[in-house]
Amino acid sequence: MAAPMELYCWKGDWGLPSVDVDCLTVLTYAKFSGAPLKVHKISNPWSSPSGRLPALKTQDEGVLFQTSRIITYLRKQKYNADYDLSARQGADTLAFISLLEEKLLPALIHTFWVDAKNYVEHTRKWYAESIPFPLNFFLPNQMHKRYLERLHLIRGESWREDDEELEKQLYSDAEECMTLLSQRLGTEKFFFGDSPASLDAHIFSNLVLLMKAKIPSNRLQQHLKSLSNLCHYCTSILSIYFDWDGDGIPRSSPKAPISDPPESDEDPHKRRNQILSVVVGLVAMVGYAVLSGIVSIQRVASDNALQGRIMMNDNEEEEE
Repeated sequence: MAAPMELYCWKGDWGLPSVDVDCLTVLTYAKFSGAPLKVHKISNPWSSPSGRLPALKTQDEGVLFQTSRIITYLRKQKYNADYDLSARQGADTLAFISLLEEKLLPALIHTFWVDAKNYVEHTRKWYAESIPFPLNFFLPNQMHKRYLERLHLIRGESWREDDEELEKQLYSDAEECMTLLSQRLGTEKFFFGDSPASLDAHIFSNLVLLMKAKIPSNRLQQHLKSLSNLCHYCTSILSIYFDWDGDGIPRSSPKAPISDPPESDEDPHKRRNQILSVVVGLVAMVGYAVLSGIVSIQRVASDNALQGRIMMNDNEEEEE
C-alpha cells in the first residue's frame, strides 16, 4: 500500500482548522475533493520538510509548497473538485480567483500584517506565542517582511504603507469584491450550485479567516457581517466539512485527559529542527545583543598584557 500524502500546515485557532489563508485553501480543497491526506498541524515552519507552510509531501514529486501546485497535483491524482464544471464555469473560476488575489487578498494582508494595531496586538502576538522558543524571536518578523513583499508584488511599485489614499482604495476594492461575491452567490449553497468546487475553497478561506479572527481593528469584518449570505456560506462549510476537526473544536468543550503528544507529527525532521532552532536562536540572540550594545566585547586583558610588555622593555633599556 502506497504511503499517504502528508500535508504540513499551520495549526488552527478561533474555531478554524488553520489560521493561514493558503493552508485553509489546501485543507478545504482536500475536503471537497476527498483527497486522503495525513495532516500535520504545526506551529513551526521548520518542522515542514520544505521549511514552508503549507507543504505537501508526495512519493513521486517530492515536496510541494505552493498552494496552486499542491491543488494541481491533487487534480493529477484524480482528486478533482472541478470535475463536473462546464468550460464556462472553469473560466469563471479563473476569473474569480484572479479577482480575489487582486482585490481581496491585499486588504486581508494589510488587515493582519500592515495595520499597526492589528499586527502588534493580534498577529505578531499570536505567532510569537505559538512558535516555539527561540524561533519566536525572529520568525514573525520574517513572515511580516514576506507578506509586505507579497503585497508590493500584487499592488505594484506604487504601493506605499504610509499613503492613506492608497490604503482607502485597498479597502474599498475589497468591500466591492465581497459585495460582488455576495451578489454572485445569491441564495445558492455553493458558487456553482449544490456541490463545492475549487473556487469555493479559495473564497471560503479568505472570508472565514476575516470572519473568525479576533482582531481589534476590522473594517472588512463589519462589511462582511452585513452580507448575510456570505456569512451563512462560511458557517455552513465550516460546520459540514470541519465539524469537530482538530482546532475547530469549541474551546468550551470538555478537555480530554492530558497525555504526552506523539512525536510522529514532526518526524523525521523533529530532532534535526530542534537542534537547528537552538543553534540559530542562540546565534541570533547573541548577535542582537552585540549589535544593540547590550553586550560589548572588550580586549582589556590583551591590552593590559601588551602594556606590561612595553613597560618591561622600557625598564630593561633604563638598566642598560
